Amino acid sequence: MNRNLWLLTICQGLFLTNNVTFMAVNGLVGLNLAPFGWMATLPLMAYVVGGAMSTALVTRTQVHFGRKVSFQLGLGVAVLSALLCCYAAYTKNFWLLVAATVVAGYYNANAQLYRFAAAELAAPAFKEKAISLVMAGGLLGAVLGPNLASKTRSLTDVPFAGAYLALAAVALVAMALLACVTFPAVPIKTSATNGRESGRPLSVIMRQPVFVVAASAGALGYGVMNLLMAATPIAMQICGLPFSDVAWVLEWHVIGMFAPGFFTGHLIKRYGTLPIMAIGLGLNIVCVVIALSGIAFSQFLAALFLLGLGWNFLFTGATTLALTAYRPEEKDKAQGALNFCVFAVLAVSSLTSGVLVTTQGWALLNMGSLLPLGMTGLLLGWLALQQRRPQNP
Repeated sequence: MNRNLWLLTICQGLFLTNNVTFMAVNGLVGLNLAPFGWMATLPLMAYVVGGAMSTALVTRTQVHFGRKVSFQLGLGVAVLSALLCCYAAYTKNFWLLVAATVVAGYYNANAQLYRFAAAELAAPAFKEKAISLVMAGGLLGAVLGPNLASKTRSLTDVPFAGAYLALAAVALVAMALLACVTFPAVPIKTSATNGRESGRPLSVIMRQPVFVVAASAGALGYGVMNLLMAATPIAMQICGLPFSDVAWVLEWHVIGMFAPGFFTGHLIKRYGTLPIMAIGLGLNIVCVVIALSGIAFSQFLAALFLLGLGWNFLFTGATTLALTAYRPEEKDKAQGALNFCVFAVLAVSSLTSGVLVTTQGWALLNMGSLLPLGMTGLLLGWLALQQRRPQNP
């Protein structure tokens, strides 16, 4: 770890603070403002959809302005969107709240690139550890996010308006920290004939087996995690468990997501990317088995904690694997495509999670999640076979 990585780790933690607070607050504010009850989670969905819509624009800003300026633009949007959310809460304007969270999706798409930037701030031999440790910064969000929402809930006369003001302040702190980070300059080679960016076309990059598996495993793993996590509070309420139990389960789930960041990179370095991703997949399957075994508090707690651990192993591994799929001059378009895959799957899982758990039930939701997990397993096995084949000279 060097100074730049420590600062980026803190920025990652502040980004997750924004995400966790948004998830904790937007649904409740939406419930108070929505014309119909079923529309309450639209602000949550809008945040993910906004991220998907912003991936192409983020790619362009990364190409034209570089890492630092692009990340600062994202934080500027975070400040603006938080203030718009606060104004929407004051004016009781539901559609302005939805629009503001769509805008906030630009910050979401931008900050998702912190994990890739981490690999550029460390020596090549330590890129796995750099990615893992920066992702561990999410622990700051796990602790700060829920407490920030709770402490600022009654800061103003309008419930949760103070939370949005606090998020604007958090983004300003992140801007100050990011200003102190020095990112390496990666020259963009241009063609003498057409002036376009060099490197292979995106279609060629995306057809590589390693890219297909990295994008699919990262997106499906994130989608399953989001599907089950978003449905858990509803399922626990249906099962008659108190909200205090729900908060405890979600807290340990987020800890499971980010605490392994302190050693996941070391494990990948020692045992390889695919074996660690396979372990993450196995942990997700064990999570589903426990969830199907009953509806007691202990079963929810164990299942969600393992879900977080499995996500960390699978997503960190997918990020590390993706680094081998593109050249330095291709990073912006390749990373943009990877993030779009993640956001597209997240948008679908966000839209369907609440509907499935309320209409089909917790058990069928978990059984259904075995399908994308099975697809992930097949893809990991396929890539392992591809890598064992002798390469043509």
